[in-house]
Amino acid sequence: MARYCGPLCKLCRREGDKLFLKGNRCFTDKCAMERRKYPPGEHGQNRGKLSDYGIQLREKQKVRRIYGIMENQFRIYFKKASRMKGITGEVLLQLLERRLDNVVYRMGFAINRREARLLVKHRHFLVNGRIVDIPSYLLKPGDIVEVAEGSKDLPTINESLSIATHRGVPVWLDVDAANFRGKFVRVPTREEIQLPVQEQLIVEFYSK
Repeated sequence: MARYCGPLCKLCRREGDKLFLKGNRCFTDKCAMERRKYPPGEHGQNRGKLSDYGIQLREKQKVRRIYGIMENQFRIYFKKASRMKGITGEVLLQLLERRLDNVVYRMGFAINRREARLLVKHRHFLVNGRIVDIPSYLLKPGDIVEVAEGSKDLPTINESLSIATHRGVPVWLDVDAANFRGKFVRVPTREEIQLPVQEQLIVEFYSK
């Protein structure tokens, strides 16, 4: 299955919630969820009630789309989370939050996770002084993420930093925007991962 390349706003409408896939636009009246709060398609306004399986599936799809992850990779994350200590659903979200592309987005260096993934792939970021071009790279507490010296003048990064105040910086990150760097202080708790998801439904979905 190829990566989704269609309209991002359709994904938010399909899941019935804001997934913040388009950056600054999601905070304006132009957001599709503000204008059309129903699923896309000819029968979007007349769809019936979802079954228990459908509810679990939609929750899994919602998290996948938020982080921009394909099904096989998402399943690998779930299996890894199920083998680790702690509540599986919470550990799953913590693993996803530790991804380098997500941290770059959370620090405000990209307007959304899709852009963050491209910037990482194009070698614009260093971790602990070394270039890392793997978006799924998992950060550890104490890791330093910074923009490469030759990339500090990129309009994309500077524009993102200028509008990052809309979403703020999580308390588990320490960002020095003036020097284009930040620190992954610690793994976030579930309360600090502010996502409109019920991760227990994902656990139930994969436990069938």
